[in-house]
Amino acid sequence: MANLRVCVFCASSGKCDAAYLDAARRLGRHLARQRATLVYGGGGAGAMENLANGVLEAGGAVIGVIPRFMVELEWGHKRLTELRVVEDMRERKHQMLAGADAVVALPGGCGTLEELFETMTLKRLGQYLGPIILVNTRGFYDRVVAALEYCIAEHFMNPRHREIWTVVNEPEEVLEAIQTAPHWSAENRNFAVQ
Repeated sequence: MANLRVCVFCASSGKCDAAYLDAARRLGRHLARQRATLVYGGGGAGAMENLANGVLEAGGAVIGVIPRFMVELEWGHKRLTELRVVEDMRERKHQMLAGADAVVALPGGCGTLEELFETMTLKRLGQYLGPIILVNTRGFYDRVVAALEYCIAEHFMNPRHREIWTVVNEPEEVLEAIQTAPHWSAENRNFAVQ
């Protein structure tokens, strides 16, 4: 797993249940122990902070990508391996995804879900081909997956689109899920409009 670059979407809220913060820290440690590099949104609070701290505590590398306005608000993590400051949220997403071997979504709010759905859309259209792993702490993603299943049932998505994402229950299952995720080809865009 060395040299694997994993982009993680997660939340900055520290008011969520402690289980979410714990899962983020555990994921960070898990990535570092497998010598994977974390790329994330650069935040210094909530699940973001716990994720980065987990990697750093285990001796791993963390690249944060953060918009300038968040730096001005002092929302950035202070101890990352590398912090890239970009102009806006769009550039942040682009840089986080560029070169990522896999994407992991921890539970989060509208920002996390927006990043996740954009990445799923890019994969559906053959613009991103790597695994997308949902960490289903406390069943958080059950309703999201149910909504996607409803999209399939109503023929807004093809049944083959189920292979876009993989759900795991524990952070320690992420790297195995990355390795065993269904292969996704750019040719799959051919059924995107079916």
